[in-house]
Amino acid sequence: MPNELTTAARNDIAHHLHSYTNLSEFEQTGPLVLSHGKGIYVYDEHGREYIEGLSGLWNTSLGFGEEALVQAAVEQMRKLPYYHTFASHGTEPPVKLAERLKALAPAPMSKVYFTNSGSEANDTVVKMIWYYNNAAGRPKKKKIISRIKGYHGVTVASASLTGIAINHRDFDLPIANILHTDCPNHYRFAEPGESEEDFATRLADNLDKMIVAEGPDTVAAFIAEPVMGAGGVIVPPATYFEKIQSVLKKHDVLMIADEVICGFGRTANFWGSQTFGIQPDILVCSKAISSGYLPISAVLINETIYQGLVDESRKIGVFGHGFTQSGNPTCAAVALRTIELMQERNLVEHVRSVAPRFQTRLREFSDHPLVGEARGVGLIGAVELVADKKTKTSFDPAQKVGLYVTARAREQGLILRFLGGDVGAFCPALIVNETQIDEIMQRFSKALDATWAWVSKK
Repeated sequence: MPNELTTAARNDIAHHLHSYTNLSEFEQTGPLVLSHGKGIYVYDEHGREYIEGLSGLWNTSLGFGEEALVQAAVEQMRKLPYYHTFASHGTEPPVKLAERLKALAPAPMSKVYFTNSGSEANDTVVKMIWYYNNAAGRPKKKKIISRIKGYHGVTVASASLTGIAINHRDFDLPIANILHTDCPNHYRFAEPGESEEDFATRLADNLDKMIVAEGPDTVAAFIAEPVMGAGGVIVPPATYFEKIQSVLKKHDVLMIADEVICGFGRTANFWGSQTFGIQPDILVCSKAISSGYLPISAVLINETIYQGLVDESRKIGVFGHGFTQSGNPTCAAVALRTIELMQERNLVEHVRSVAPRFQTRLREFSDHPLVGEARGVGLIGAVELVADKKTKTSFDPAQKVGLYVTARAREQGLILRFLGGDVGAFCPALIVNETQIDEIMQRFSKALDATWAWVSKK
């Protein structure tokens, strides 16, 4: 173990199991221990400043140290810190939050069910769909189609929906009744000369063929992120969701919008569904709903699905699903205050005003010798590194080029995350201004240039 590790870092290695970490390497390198944050900045235990370029994990939309959210939590904790929603019990904050979410929803919704994370929310969706179709007398209509590279969580059901190999490998996933169709990455998977529109048509046709082959009476739902997040910040090709939803309607297949990353202003509309013309039957949200300050997520369902739940619970005697912390009043109060602050400060309009600068600066990296594509929408984006720009050949994973850029960026005071090896993701807090956007890109540029020098030598 390196001598320079602090006591906090050594204790972390000794006692704490980390998510999405190479556990073997971690035993030697240890953690970056952060102590506090303010706005778009976080500070480590030595006082070094970093721009948080991914808003934590796509979630701290209002930045760090937002006193109004702290106050909302304190006030509710003094009043009633916790109560459950089992057996017809309720508290005021989740009711107000549910009402607000319904009013903001991109399509008519009937009820809101609260969970604690995006993973739990999507796991709940799977159960609800199966329950609903049993109520509707369609016991075979249980299959849910997700997409390769889609990310929907890490519980058993939600990790099965996730279309990323590391979330399946040696976890014995996916489970039955979960299918995966094409990834809508035009840069990677379009045929030579194929336009975005033609690519979208081909993917919709493939989905149609999959549903027909499986049997429309067995396919219940299709789930999609408006913009794929952890799968590589993949923006859908033009006309994609229009054509996909036409196929779903044809076969009576529900549309689930996973808004865990895209919701709450990220794409320059309140919902990613509004940006891409999605009309969901079910909507899932989390992360920025509380700016990441407390764990909470929500499942919004339409009236048809709700009535199915009512019918089946009438038959059984209870809707047998729930979490101890569902509708936690403190979490709900913070989420409600987050939405209020977004509206009071016109944050969606702010995103629209700074997004052009963000996207322009991001796309400037397209000319860099390491970058195959720079892409994004609103205040979310990515650069994909390649070993050969002409052939789009990726780097050998053993070279760990993405990890090298991450380390160089950290040296420049910028925290980023590389996805799948060589896709660097950007997702700054929604409060970011144009000067800070320029600083993010400048720091990343230095890291990228240092990496190019390293790759060139190798």
